[in-house]
Amino acid sequence: MPISDAPQTQSQRRPPLLEFNDVNTYYGELHVLKGVNYRVGDGEIVCLLGGNASGKSTTMKTILGIVRPKSGVVTYAGKPIDRLPTAERVRRGIAPVPEARRLFPRMTVLENLEMGAFTRTDTDEIEADKERVFGLFPRVKERLTQLAGTLSGGEQQMVAMGRALMARPKLLCMDEPSMGLSPAFVEQVFDIIQAINKQGTSIFMVEQNANMALSIADYGYVLQTGEVVLQGSAQSLRDNEMVQQAYLGEMKAQ
Repeated sequence: MPISDAPQTQSQRRPPLLEFNDVNTYYGELHVLKGVNYRVGDGEIVCLLGGNASGKSTTMKTILGIVRPKSGVVTYAGKPIDRLPTAERVRRGIAPVPEARRLFPRMTVLENLEMGAFTRTDTDEIEADKERVFGLFPRVKERLTQLAGTLSGGEQQMVAMGRALMARPKLLCMDEPSMGLSPAFVEQVFDIIQAINKQGTSIFMVEQNANMALSIADYGYVLQTGEVVLQGSAQSLRDNEMVQQAYLGEMKAQ
């Protein structure tokens, strides 16, 4: 059952960096995204909430060009990107942090980081970005020669985020950053997400941990079976009784 609309704050938001305009995405005959509209303002953290099979990961694949809309338009920095290959989207400033990290397990941490800069040729700036990553993730610097597959889940997530930052993105697309992490690591990862955002990177985050996501986001969308059924400022979603019951559990009692 669709959830009723929360208060809107679209007019108060920053100029858009990423927009979905009436996007419909299919897998064969299966209609997965049904006329969705999203907007990520320049400098914002925006979260997309929803249960399993709601269309969250398909949204990320659509942004990256892994799947393409049957209709509708995805724009980035004011230009349509629907027909661009994934590598060109990365060159233009979109970087993914995929679900379950997806590192190269038999490569070292350093080699994984360097893979994030594969579209770049500015060697001096690449080295500067490595130092930025080390500042955000001191533990990553300590493990540069270690094989990525031997790291803990939390450490792998840090490497995955660091690898994405090596592309020097304007937009970081994060798919379930808290998945499989201990509570202590979840808090640490979300603190780092905020730090990255404060350094000027916009973030679009798919996440099942609604409480954590809404605690740092500016704006949020709720997706159910491929349709946006609720959107609003993060605070308005946290205050919405139906969102609390469906996604936040016992947040009020904590």
